[in-house]
Amino acid sequence: MSVLTRRQREIFNFLRDNYESFPRPPSLDELCAALGVTSRGSLYKHIMALIKAGLVEPFTGNKQGGVRLTAQAQSDDAISEQGLPFVGSIAAGKPIEALPTIDYMTVPDALKTDKPCYVLQVKGDSMIEAGIFDGDWVVIEQRDYANNGEIVVALIENSEATLKYIEQTAEQVLLLPGNANMTALAYRPDQVAIQGVLVGQMRSYRTH
Repeated sequence: MSVLTRRQREIFNFLRDNYESFPRPPSLDELCAALGVTSRGSLYKHIMALIKAGLVEPFTGNKQGGVRLTAQAQSDDAISEQGLPFVGSIAAGKPIEALPTIDYMTVPDALKTDKPCYVLQVKGDSMIEAGIFDGDWVVIEQRDYANNGEIVVALIENSEATLKYIEQTAEQVLLLPGNANMTALAYRPDQVAIQGVLVGQMRSYRTH
């Protein structure tokens, strides 16, 4: 799953929106000047992330070299300034596997952070007492740690993902439902990997 930071998305959007204004694929120095970036090394790291995401590629057709948009990025209308990766479904109940990135969703700034985020759709009713219902979309800040009491995306045994409250000790990780009719899931710390923490939520009230 490739999730762009806000700065990486800004750089990609600049390249996409101004691509035709460059007579040839711009070099890092030209991009630094155009973006007002003082650190060439910092820009290089962002460009490498965009290359890894398949959005830009190195160009060596001139002496300075440069970067250009990939064919996919030039034709992908789904990638927008506010879009976050929608990476499938997450279980609020029995664990199910989260899916690879399949789309992008527009998310208000108030529902996300300035760190990499992604969107999942909730399946199940184990978090209803937390106000999270079947069919809701949750915005997840991508990180591999959480404080006790936070709602997390937990990957169990590297195969199944679930949305739960987390309580951690040195000996045990408890994944707690927000539903009094369901029981907690207990694991060893090495069985659970945190994939992100809940920071926002969206819901549709359409009936068809």
